Amino acid sequence: MKKLAWLKRTYQTMLIGIISLMAIIPILLVVVNSVKTAPESSSMSFDLPSALQFENYWTVIHKGKLGQSFTNSMVYSTLSAAFCVLFTSMAAFSLSRNKSRFNRFLFLFIIMGIALPINYFTLIDIMKWTHLMNTGMGIIVLYLVTQIPFSVFILTGFIGSVPRELDEAGVMDGCGPIRLFFFIIFPMLQPAAVTVFILSFLNTWNEFLLPLYYLNSSSKWPMTLAVYQFFGQYQQQWNLVSADIVLTILPVIAIYLMGQRFIIAGMTSGSVKG
Repeated sequence: MKKLAWLKRTYQTMLIGIISLMAIIPILLVVVNSVKTAPESSSMSFDLPSALQFENYWTVIHKGKLGQSFTNSMVYSTLSAAFCVLFTSMAAFSLSRNKSRFNRFLFLFIIMGIALPINYFTLIDIMKWTHLMNTGMGIIVLYLVTQIPFSVFILTGFIGSVPRELDEAGVMDGCGPIRLFFFIIFPMLQPAAVTVFILSFLNTWNEFLLPLYYLNSSSKWPMTLAVYQFFGQYQQQWNLVSADIVLTILPVIAIYLMGQRFIIAGMTSGSVKG
């Protein structure tokens, strides 16, 4: 039995190591080539540079105008993720606490959005009709609605594990529905709410097609489109392209590492009844 358990742990460790290498190797390749000269980076190899070229990053920031794009991405991703947490937590509370056939149907209808694709061409007409085309508010709304299905799925499962006795105690103390939610229920949603915020932030930060179709002005472009434009201009200079990619993924890695424990807690806690 001990030998079998040791073999199982060894197999799991090897499997995790292989998966980790598959994820890390492309990032390391980009990082190494981001500090090379243009000729050295032309082959995109793991060979170490003869001298570290950190000025590549300054060149990218200056030529690629990443300052404005970084600000745009931060504003779009932060606001859409914050609104997503607020609206989907209220929807999940209502769906979880008011059990009915209609609410069950509504819940299933909402989470169908996880699998259904977006009809970009029809959405263009809607964006034009609402005068949200090529606006910051329009792209924030689009980011928000695309994250609703999965967020409602996560939060509904988590709220289902919150004891109903808390609702009854709040009502007995004179709380109305709004006060009950914001002062009693919502503070208990921290793991799931942080999970929804981080996942929504990461998904919107990495989104490419929505801003490509619905933002025509380069001054409103997020980081993903700035990288795309930069690659088109400097596709022969892989050192600059690599530096651009590194600057784009750094915020994503930092936010994920800071919120990793919340993501794990939020993804698992809703599956266990309290």
